[in-house]
Amino acid sequence: MIEVDDVVVRYGTATALDRVTLSVAAGEMVALIGANGAGKSTLLNALSRVVPTARGAIRIRGRFAHVPEGRQLFSDLSVDDNLRLGAFRATSRDTSWIYELMPELDGLRKRRADSLSGGQQQMVAIGRGLMARPDVLAIDEMSLGLAPKVVQGLARQLSMLNQTQGLGVLLVEQSARLALSLCSKAYILETGRLVAQGPCRELADSRFVVSAYLGSPLEETG
Repeated sequence: MIEVDDVVVRYGTATALDRVTLSVAAGEMVALIGANGAGKSTLLNALSRVVPTARGAIRIRGRFAHVPEGRQLFSDLSVDDNLRLGAFRATSRDTSWIYELMPELDGLRKRRADSLSGGQQQMVAIGRGLMARPDVLAIDEMSLGLAPKVVQGLARQLSMLNQTQGLGVLLVEQSARLALSLCSKAYILETGRLVAQGPCRELADSRFVVSAYLGSPLEETG
């Protein structure tokens, strides 16, 4: 669904992405891991055509949606109105299926977005992305600023969508432990360059990944 081939992105004389190549197949959950400033958000902005590429190619097949870092909701609009904005290219603006998927939002549909907790806002942001009926969803820093219990709930919802609807996911995360436990394949980005890639279980056992990103071996997940 996503093919990034030898992509370079520059901001003036600074290189933000340096010959990055990665792919997300249909129905695949892929992680892009890296510290703050590694270039992860720049890659998503390049996928969304927010920033231009200096070289290389980006190919996206099917419908693509991007959940940006920091949620970026319309604070003065209701939950339901924020969700509907995600469907501006879709054939239907019916939000009922989002509330079935995320019942925690059902009683909040008329609440202003700025009155919600961080976890609720993240659910709205993901729901808004899903309203585009994407084949692949890119999520930037899903866990940022959220309690572990909230993150676990969001992770379960993503896994369910992947398993039941075949939704492809590109999960951009600073939390390597979360990303490696949730996805099947991962890429690790440092200062704009890919420094490691492969199946998540193999990366979780890599001395480099454990030392730089985990601190201790990744526990087995059921």
